[in-house]
Amino acid sequence: MRVWKEQVQQRTERDFIPWFTGYWTQQWLTLKVAWYKIDSGEGREPAEKRLALYLQEQYHKRVIEPVAEQINPEGIRDRACELYLQLLGQQLPAIISRYNAPPEQFSQRLNRIPAIALGPPDARNASLYQLLRAKSLEQQPAWQAMRQHLHQQASKGPGKTDVGLNSVATQASEKLGATLAPRGIASAVASAVGKVAGAMISIAAAGYGMVTHDREQPQMVEQLRVILNVALNQEWQELMENRQSGAMSGVYYLSGQVEDSLLASAPRPVEPPAENPLEQQVKQQPQPLIIRLPP
Repeated sequence: MRVWKEQVQQRTERDFIPWFTGYWTQQWLTLKVAWYKIDSGEGREPAEKRLALYLQEQYHKRVIEPVAEQINPEGIRDRACELYLQLLGQQLPAIISRYNAPPEQFSQRLNRIPAIALGPPDARNASLYQLLRAKSLEQQPAWQAMRQHLHQQASKGPGKTDVGLNSVATQASEKLGATLAPRGIASAVASAVGKVAGAMISIAAAGYGMVTHDREQPQMVEQLRVILNVALNQEWQELMENRQSGAMSGVYYLSGQVEDSLLASAPRPVEPPAENPLEQQVKQQPQPLIIRLPP
């Protein structure tokens, strides 16, 4: 996970930040904001929201997806589950020896522990014995069901980097929209329609010159770096600690199933029989003081 985080940070610095803060990208985003505002209306998302979705798409394309080709949290989560079962299986001979348990009886006990319980149907369930003895976990329907379940848990909410990009999009939309005010939104888009690419960008850049961009770019880079670094640190912390969707969530699920099963089958301590009312009354009455005199 540390390697994943480092690679995401490197690609963010090397690709996304220079792309977003570049002069020509800012001109392109200015046109997009203008079009979003013209295309706004009933049932349409506000310009800030549409710009945020566009930036999220670009961030995933330029940063997350290339890193995922080498390493990704879902692959780490799957490998952690496999390692957990592997280490558990290596400890079984010592457990059998310690308790002097007949192998057949011990196997029956493992078969009664529901390591995966996501059914119905029954194919989505698997005992600890089935997982430990499986030649290939990938061929186990219950294993695939658990992976799908964990993936759904992880995708329920937006990532912290997406939240950070929403903040970036809001600021960018306000700033880019302000550059359109002197010209008017409609004229900015109309001036670009039907032109060749170079002329289109030149005309659209009238309200936001290169000199202004060069002056403001260092501050823009630093602000974007801070926002994305904070968001990435929060997302990494979430991936490390969240027991339902993080990188260790599969291990937490399997170990929780095993522990719950063992606790449910553990013998309960025998409670002493309740005293009858007469015995309780005798104990509660003060005992007489007995003084023994010498003979």
